[in-house]
Amino acid sequence: MQDLFSVRDKVVHVCGGSRGIGRAIAMAFHEAGARVIVSARNREALAATGLEFEVCDIADSAQIRRCVDNIVARHGRLDVLFNVAGINYRHAAETYPEERLDDILAVNLRGNYLMAQACGRVMIGQGGGKIINVASLHSHFSLAGMAPYGASKGAIAAMTRALAVEWARYNIQVNAIAPGFIQTDLNRALWEQEEIRRWALERTPAGRLGVPEDLVGVAIFLASAASDYMTGQVLYVDGGLTAGQTWPLKVPR
Repeated sequence: MQDLFSVRDKVVHVCGGSRGIGRAIAMAFHEAGARVIVSARNREALAATGLEFEVCDIADSAQIRRCVDNIVARHGRLDVLFNVAGINYRHAAETYPEERLDDILAVNLRGNYLMAQACGRVMIGQGGGKIINVASLHSHFSLAGMAPYGASKGAIAAMTRALAVEWARYNIQVNAIAPGFIQTDLNRALWEQEEIRRWALERTPAGRLGVPEDLVGVAIFLASAASDYMTGQVLYVDGGLTAGQTWPLKVPR
């Protein structure tokens, strides 16, 4: 039974693995015995992980191809892709800067698709693999001020289902993790605002913000043989937020 969830010796590429959620997943897989390669744009942040890395800006298709080719050249295969890389910019929809829209779609949609495509080709050739995309609460509902980000994450959910259907014949499982309100170094200042923190806690049945390590268990499950018959799914790891809301009505006990 333990082997069912094993990721030992799997070649795992975490795209967007230099910090936050991606780094937590990469470190957990390294500790579990996987051969982990992290990629991102910032060489210094990548080097600080202590893991094997590739400098790669997924807004650049040539860099994606080089990154994947280098991984396969060194390891001979690619078992798992985690598509974590993503950016956001909050602004009113009616005055949203066009260049920001282009940036978000270039990374969150186009870049994630092209990375999945490049890794998918390798997996087709070797007879199987696992692709895990990172969706969002915005794949389920929307928050004001993030229309392009929400559009990109809705597209990630649709892309996950489409690739799952198309690549199932090749023994490739494609799923997505949709994190809830996760506190990372990048957004810590946001969650330190008392009004914002209280608003999030009131809407999350678990009564706390998540941390990147809360995503590790489902990540290992989706990368292991335990999920071989699961594909095309978006798994919400959100403390119950998308399941429903608590409310102040007192329930008889």
